[in-house]
Amino acid sequence: MPQIQLLDGKKINFEKSIDGFELIKKISKSLEKVALVMEVDGELKDLSHQIKTNSKVKIITPKDREGLEVIRHDAAHILAMAVQELYPGTQVTIGPVIENGFFYDFSRQEPFTEEDLKKIEKKMSEIVDRNDKTKREVWKRDDAIKHFLKIGEKYKAEIIEDIPSGEEVSIYHHGRWHDLCRGPHLASTGKVGKAFKLTKVSGAYWRGDSKNEMLQRIYGTCWSSKKDLDDYLKRLEEAE
Repeated sequence: MPQIQLLDGKKINFEKSIDGFELIKKISKSLEKVALVMEVDGELKDLSHQIKTNSKVKIITPKDREGLEVIRHDAAHILAMAVQELYPGTQVTIGPVIENGFFYDFSRQEPFTEEDLKKIEKKMSEIVDRNDKTKREVWKRDDAIKHFLKIGEKYKAEIIEDIPSGEEVSIYHHGRWHDLCRGPHLASTGKVGKAFKLTKVSGAYWRGDSKNEMLQRIYGTCWSSKKDLDDYLKRLEEAE
């Protein structure tokens, strides 16, 4: 019977384990609309995460720094989804959050153009509108390596091989698309919103080693509101 302590010190008792969605319903209906992920005893978790023991929980919203980072992380996944839907055969590598946005590195023979970026951005908006649901799974290491090699994702297989033996191999599904990722992630692609913009393409060596293949890195910026995005783009324009 877990006891949940909220940020304001309030404690709520539950008869059995609960996930973040159930907890939010107990706290506030208005919170359901803005909740993104949660912090459980100092660790960020998906809202689908089951809380089984007494815990201190903070619900993360777009107002929190962590919330914006998760939005940007999901935007990176949506970028990869869009690229692979538009350009089948493109391999995905890594896609981290960076200051003011995100990037994702791709292995593709043909170079991405400015026109491609426009198409990708449009496809990203479509994916947000689809509101594909997110699901997390933990796979066995060998099974994950075999799977990604089978679907032609050699870079993902290489990353999995380097994961320390004590760590979980965490796979996130967004609708039919999936990726190796520690998470956490939003409950669906629709939660990302549309305050994003792809900004440029550059080259990047796989794992930063000039002996490795040159990849294509697509950069994007992402914010929790259209106003924040517009303000950022205006600052960029003024700085040029």
